Amino acid sequence: MLIFPAIDLKGGKVVRLKQGRADAVTEYGDDPAAVAKRWEEQGARYLHVVDLDGAFSGKPVNHEGIKAILGAVQIPVQLGGGLRTRADVEATLNLGVTRVVIGTKACDSPDFVSALAADFGPRIVVGIDARDGFVAVKGWVEKTQFPAVEFAQQVDRLGVQTIVFTDVSTDGMLTGPNYFATKSLCEAVNCNVIASGGVGSAGDVQRLQRVAEELTRRNLVGVIIGKALYDGRVDLRQLES
Repeated sequence: MLIFPAIDLKGGKVVRLKQGRADAVTEYGDDPAAVAKRWEEQGARYLHVVDLDGAFSGKPVNHEGIKAILGAVQIPVQLGGGLRTRADVEATLNLGVTRVVIGTKACDSPDFVSALAADFGPRIVVGIDARDGFVAVKGWVEKTQFPAVEFAQQVDRLGVQTIVFTDVSTDGMLTGPNYFATKSLCEAVNCNVIASGGVGSAGDVQRLQRVAEELTRRNLVGVIIGKALYDGRVDLRQLES
């Protein structure tokens, strides 16, 4: 299973939110490039970067931090947060980002996603953030009445090859992922799924690995880890060894 260290950017700093709340912020440094380099040196094979200001405002914001990360590491980077126009998606890919994660706009406009998937293939990822089983949008601030599993199936039919699934209630809580919801979503689609939210120990990752092995399609391919890495609860070097 691929481990994605998360680098969340807010005001140019590396932070973590609790349950996606902008008022529950913990800062972990003001040098995104140094953080990215640290994870690469510890064995990370891919980074997951989120422009939190972009997610809340609806357009990319942390340009300098993103450029610094891309200049500091050799491993691929996937980036989400505020990418709601084709121009912003293209500009982000042209910066050197390997994959972009589309969230709110994917829920609002299936045609937008379909066109991007057709033109950019595996470089387009859709982020599905769920609260109580329903899709949450606009930086997780608004909960829709769209069931997350149905949305995942729609995205799958549109040709998207990878979904990032986050259970918002577990994010930043270190209490373990929502294994049931993650497994249910994986079983409902053919595309690959990356789990996100709640990892607090190496044991949580091992349990996700067991869930992945139980799936018929074996499409649970990765997990994003944030707070547990920053707080030292999980040692990336051990997970990648």
